[in-house]
Amino acid sequence: MNETSDIFAGNDPFAIVRRWMAEAERTELNDPSAMALATVDADGMPDARMVLLKDIEGQGSDGSFVFYTNYESAKAGQIDAAGKAAFVIHWKSLRRQIRVRGSVTREDGPIADSYFRSRALQSRIGAWSSRQSRPLDSRETLMAEVARREKELGTDPARPPFWGGYRIRPHTIEFWADGEFRLHDRFQWVLSEDKWNKSRLFP
Repeated sequence: MNETSDIFAGNDPFAIVRRWMAEAERTELNDPSAMALATVDADGMPDARMVLLKDIEGQGSDGSFVFYTNYESAKAGQIDAAGKAAFVIHWKSLRRQIRVRGSVTREDGPIADSYFRSRALQSRIGAWSSRQSRPLDSRETLMAEVARREKELGTDPARPPFWGGYRIRPHTIEFWADGEFRLHDRFQWVLSEDKWNKSRLFP
């Protein structure tokens, strides 16, 4: 495989991520930004769930991935305790995936405020209404809380103090593309002393 002209080409893994994401936005039927986020709880038990990648920031050694959630959710508690997370994005249409591992910090300032205001009104009301990850006796209870919040908050609710972003700064990024007879192509980028080092892996 000619690495200078193939889908893995480039000197910055974030440029490759953006290129693959742009392709997926044209080919993937639903949620090309959907990623399986993995964390670990206080007992060392792994956990995973689907979330949406909302931003790819920066480049080179300063790049990061951003998603948003309820800070009182189970995943938020696990992230805050460990300070680390991993995720995988798989695009069936492209037969490719990206795996990321890294450290995590909160994004709960003006950037989070701006993103929250860009969301649909009902999504903002929903964020205020959901006590994420905690027991719910019925859907009727949830919808009643949504109705109460609609009356309380009006047409331009601000970001809740318990809701915001997380920024994953990767130390490892792996790019994978499906190959015939399971002879896949895998390239791993590892950040060391603010420099990305690239290597090919056995499939």
